[in-house]
Amino acid sequence: MTEPTALTVAIIPARGGSKGVPGKNLRRVGGVPLVERAVRAASAASGVDLVVVSTDDAAISAVAEGAGARVIARPAELAGDTASSESALLHALDVLESEGARVGTIVFVQATSPFIPSEGIAEAVDQIVSGRFDSVFSAYETYGFLWRRNAEGRAAAINHDAARRPRRQDREPHYLETGAFYAFDAVGFRRFQHRFFGQVGIVEVPESSAVEIDDEQQLALAEALAAASAAPQNFGEVRHRGADATRASEILHISEVLPEPITASVLVTDFDGVHTDDTATVDSEGRESVRVSREDGMGVSRLRRAGIPMLILSTEQNPVVARRAEKLQVPVLHGIDDKASALAAWAAEHGIRLADIAYVGNDVNDLGALGIVGWPIAVANAHPQVKAAARVVLSRRGGEGAVREVIERMLPH
Repeated sequence: MTEPTALTVAIIPARGGSKGVPGKNLRRVGGVPLVERAVRAASAASGVDLVVVSTDDAAISAVAEGAGARVIARPAELAGDTASSESALLHALDVLESEGARVGTIVFVQATSPFIPSEGIAEAVDQIVSGRFDSVFSAYETYGFLWRRNAEGRAAAINHDAARRPRRQDREPHYLETGAFYAFDAVGFRRFQHRFFGQVGIVEVPESSAVEIDDEQQLALAEALAAASAAPQNFGEVRHRGADATRASEILHISEVLPEPITASVLVTDFDGVHTDDTATVDSEGRESVRVSREDGMGVSRLRRAGIPMLILSTEQNPVVARRAEKLQVPVLHGIDDKASALAAWAAEHGIRLADIAYVGNDVNDLGALGIVGWPIAVANAHPQVKAAARVVLSRRGGEGAVREVIERMLPH
């Protein structure tokens, strides 16, 4: 029998728990969840045969599968704060090999690094497969002067003589490990059970790829960098006056740029605070009534005629939700506490990819659902955490045409 070809497998450990940044692996940078960014980077790297995400979290699993990764369920004992990344890698390796896979090279990719260069991963794979090194890691070149505090709290030079300050061109470069990715021979990893062994090499990457997210400030920095790098591409379609579109004087000001189309093929919305203004009136019999927008009703009618599926997903178990859904001729799931799980199950039942869904929410109970879809959307008056998790923040408030705004941006023009 022919021995199976040795595979190069990228493994991304991504547990659900995180103290520094809650739900960290699903937080978005540039509108894309961190775990999905890691899957995309690994999948695009030449030489990688399979991308695996090891996780204990259902929402992370759904996003990873939607991005094209194989998911391996991570046991609870390997998903706590004290569990090492190596333990997750070894478990994933055990699972793959128990299924008959022959793994030759492992690429350990960290989802907390949002700017992983695919070409760097490809170079790392080549260094291992060619036999030049047994393990490699990503790092960037630095000529910085490093210091530490000694036992008395005084500054002590580490990589230089403090009495002599040579010019940059006269100094030896050092390499700072980024933590973004590592690659190593699978057999050697099993033997030594850690990521640095044998002949160790360095894969040089840009300093910009060294951003690593461990707190909210670093997340904000990453989001700012993503926005800055994407700004020239995010202006949408610019309309022109006259026939000569090449003259700058003929181009409308940037404030007149069309809003970004929402390319989702399915729309799911919360009810209170999205279809309504998040207020209710209660009569003496305890019956509630809410305020909705007729404009939204017209939008839903247009969406239905276009053949685009829609669902209302609500925490409230209230007859008014069912009556409004019935009038709109839209299916509804209400009385739902875990919206992410309910949405993932509904999508699986109907053969819909989570990446193709736009979800519109307004409050913190929508965060789980927002974290697993391709188009997380917040109404204009949404909770700050919802806005932070959104790929799109609407210009309209809930109950004031927000649903219509989403639909107009989803419909072909």
